[in-house]
Amino acid sequence: MATKDLPVKERLKLLVDSLDGDEETNEKLSRCKDSETMLNILLEASSQLNLCLTRDDLSRNPPIRDWIWWKNKEALVNLGDNNLRYQGDSSGKTRWDSWTISFFKFLRIWR
Repeated sequence: MATKDLPVKERLKLLVDSLDGDEETNEKLSRCKDSETMLNILLEASSQLNLCLTRDDLSRNPPIRDWIWWKNKEALVNLGDNNLRYQGDSSGKTRWDSWTISFFKFLRIWR
């Protein structure tokens, strides 16, 4: 069976497996400024492997989708009804910089 005939999840698994240990591509991905640059690098890697993945395939399916959200600093939140939602940073703070740290300090379990 040709790789382009495999389901998207299988092709994504092949892509992720090919990235494991590929120092050059991983270095490029780590230096990306945004998700669009990441997608371009991943699309290039996909085409080299003849996986025929699209930008939409990469941005809508895990684990690549999660990498992209993380790069954009948009944590994924699922509120139980299987509707994916984003929890972006508010005013430059992460989830741990808000009430959680204050609460930990109150309990004296944060240094």
